[in-house]
Amino acid sequence: MAVEQEAIIQVLISLAVLLFAAKIFAEIFNKLRLPAVLGELIAGIIVGPFALGSIPIFEGKPLVILNETVLQIGQIAGIVILFIAGLAITPKEFLKGGAASFTIGACGVIVPFLLGYYVFTLFGLEALESVLIATALTATSVAISVSVFTEFGKMQTKEAKLILGAAIVDDILAIAVLSVVVTMVQTGNMAPNVIDIIILILKILGIFAGLLIGAIIIIPRIVNTERLWQARGSIEGIVTASFFGASAIAAAVGLSPIVGAFSVGMVVASTRIIRRVEEYVDKLEIIFGPLFFAIIGAQVNLTGVNMEVLMLSAIVIIVAIVSKLVGCGLPSLMFLKNKSKAMIVGIGMISRGEVGLIVAGIGVTSGVLSSNIYTTVIIMVAVTTLITPMWLRKAYSKEEIVDTN
Repeated sequence: MAVEQEAIIQVLISLAVLLFAAKIFAEIFNKLRLPAVLGELIAGIIVGPFALGSIPIFEGKPLVILNETVLQIGQIAGIVILFIAGLAITPKEFLKGGAASFTIGACGVIVPFLLGYYVFTLFGLEALESVLIATALTATSVAISVSVFTEFGKMQTKEAKLILGAAIVDDILAIAVLSVVVTMVQTGNMAPNVIDIIILILKILGIFAGLLIGAIIIIPRIVNTERLWQARGSIEGIVTASFFGASAIAAAVGLSPIVGAFSVGMVVASTRIIRRVEEYVDKLEIIFGPLFFAIIGAQVNLTGVNMEVLMLSAIVIIVAIVSKLVGCGLPSLMFLKNKSKAMIVGIGMISRGEVGLIVAGIGVTSGVLSSNIYTTVIIMVAVTTLITPMWLRKAYSKEEIVDTN
């Protein structure tokens, strides 16, 4: 059998196992009245390559692999989820909540970074190690919260829209921080020029603004000309091509691809074809959502856990939770004037994701992070990802009880 064919078969088996397990666990968790996304994440952990997926089934090779192709499919699934999230908010609504989104998003990066850096320095970690862990604490993985809001039918609430806007600002600023930290790791310079950092952040914000303006100018002109698109599936295909293209542009200019997808989603939300697109993406989400969360879960490796890792993980997780509750929850109180809704914003921003995993990878491959600290960051990403949907569900249940009284 050709090497290429073997590789394809392994990828297909891995995706089949991950998706099947995700749907089974989603069904179980749904019956237990727990968030389906939590079941999908746990399914990935259980059948992933560091657990049951390591069993050699296919010609002595593991049942589930996480090679570059599988991880790229996971990234594509994340792009689809963030495009769908963008459909819940128009550019006008995003700009209307601009001050709130920017304040919460900025505080959601600054507070975790500073708190993380000072706490880990106090515990005796080297400056560069502390900076890397602090960077891993900055970016929110909003796809988790989006799934819970969708499940609860809360995507149109003020707090959900605030989380969406803040998470995009959060993501953009976290990418800026990551860019600075990568330069520090490569050069060993622990005191980069402040003006250079400010210029980089402004440049990244400018790129996002340009991407959004470009989408606002171009996308409606294409999709609102419905007489051009008569063949079955043309509109859906054009929209998909648009958010994939915008994701590629975002990645090419140094932003996260999900920023491009989210921008196009917001623009499509204000067009005449929104209902048609929503019907289409409902079907996309059925497959790409579970696959994304199962692949995220499958990356959790608990084989390197020891007592030192557990103790450090507990500290990192506490800092991760407290910093987002304070950094995002408190500013939300100013804008929402409601404690329970502000708390929901803080909880919704707790989950960490790809930036944390990227930072961990950069740290360990460059030799800056030890294997123990690398495992600690992975555990932090896994735990915050697992607790967010449970906590959000509990917070909404409490809010509904308060509303009925």
